[in-house]
Amino acid sequence: MKRRIFISRTTQAAAGSLILPNIVPSSVIGKNPPSEKINIGWIGCGRQGRGDIMGTMRFDSAMVVAAADVDSTRATLGKQMVESFYTKKTGNSKYVNVKTYGDYKEMLIDKSIDAVMITTPDHWHSQPAIEAALAGKDIYLEKPTSLTVTEGRLLCDVVKKQKVILQVGTQQRSSPQWRIAAELVRNGRIGKLHTVKIGLPGDPSGPEAPEMPIPPNLNYDMWLGSTPEVYYTEIRVHPQKGFDRPGWLRCEQFGAGMITGWGQHHFDSAAWGMDTELTGPISIEAVAQFPKSGLWDVHGDFMAIAEYANGITQLTSGNYPNGVRYEGTEGWIFVTRGSYRATDSDPIVQAQNTKALDASDPKILSSVIGPNEIHLYESSDQAGNWLDCIKSRKDPISPVEIGHRACTVCLISHIAMKLGRKLKWNPETEKFVGDDEANSMLSRPQRAPYGTNYIKF
Repeated sequence: MKRRIFISRTTQAAAGSLILPNIVPSSVIGKNPPSEKINIGWIGCGRQGRGDIMGTMRFDSAMVVAAADVDSTRATLGKQMVESFYTKKTGNSKYVNVKTYGDYKEMLIDKSIDAVMITTPDHWHSQPAIEAALAGKDIYLEKPTSLTVTEGRLLCDVVKKQKVILQVGTQQRSSPQWRIAAELVRNGRIGKLHTVKIGLPGDPSGPEAPEMPIPPNLNYDMWLGSTPEVYYTEIRVHPQKGFDRPGWLRCEQFGAGMITGWGQHHFDSAAWGMDTELTGPISIEAVAQFPKSGLWDVHGDFMAIAEYANGITQLTSGNYPNGVRYEGTEGWIFVTRGSYRATDSDPIVQAQNTKALDASDPKILSSVIGPNEIHLYESSDQAGNWLDCIKSRKDPISPVEIGHRACTVCLISHIAMKLGRKLKWNPETEKFVGDDEANSMLSRPQRAPYGTNYIKF
């Protein structure tokens, strides 16, 4: 591994550094002894993060050694969860002493940490990822990749320059039906692809919420980050007890709603089959319903239409079955999660008998992809693929550029929802054509000292 940290090196670290795990026999922990592990720092210990970090710790090559959260209660619970996992796995209650931080920047200084898993709210994705890349850490970044197109492009440029491994948390890529569907489409099994229909729900409106005292365990100013200062109320942030779906997911201040929250999964999968992973549409238009009152203000029902230079039209709406339907001149393929849930935050419970993969003719699905045909990147686990790529230094299945391009479709769809008119998009310049108002929405004002505008390069 490029930046493997050996015990012989870390034991010479200055006083006050992270407490290192005890060395135990490989028969206890597995094939990778502690000296060969990838030391991981976890940033954002909430609902999504708990699932992601558990999925990562299953691999012997990983060792979670630190946790950071602006909510000290969640940081402590994260520490307890990680330590409990390793205690059960090794039989050694002192196998690891997870260090907690209230500010992830302090974690990034620790040279014994090889990589970070960023599972923060959407408005806190790009900044810590950029700063982690600048610190030489490899990164697992939950989607959406960015809050704005502008900061997403900056993230891509920094990651490429620093040559770190960044895996985007678009876990659908590691569920086989999505790859199979894309391969069949890319190899012409439904003829010439002309239309893609994506089923994606909106969010409901919410109640009015009065101001509440800020909990002493929450650094609320830092939690708000680059977004405007607004009063604290619990359903705007996250539950103080438990890990139910947080309210910030339904506030435009911190994201864009389902168009980014789940949309990046489906737009990424659709692009895989459309062969548009490294580009984008040439036009976008959308209509949407928005709440007229209440704290939660993200979009509800909507319809978005994107046109691509290769002649494909992509339609996205909650009126379609949840998933991606590819339509060609000789048939169609529909792919969805079926009974599989990519994350605990999936807002819709899928029917257990839902077909994960369907087609106009069953023979399409049984078709064998020949050795001289297109074979797409294969991964059986998103976190496992990330860890493998940290060691090999090969690109992961969901690299930053592909993640940014899928997120961009989400973000410009949201801009079209707000403006209510057809917009021309140049995927090379990543700007709208002849529309200053739309281009002004590719970034957001940032509240100092937070935000990508204030990173020290």
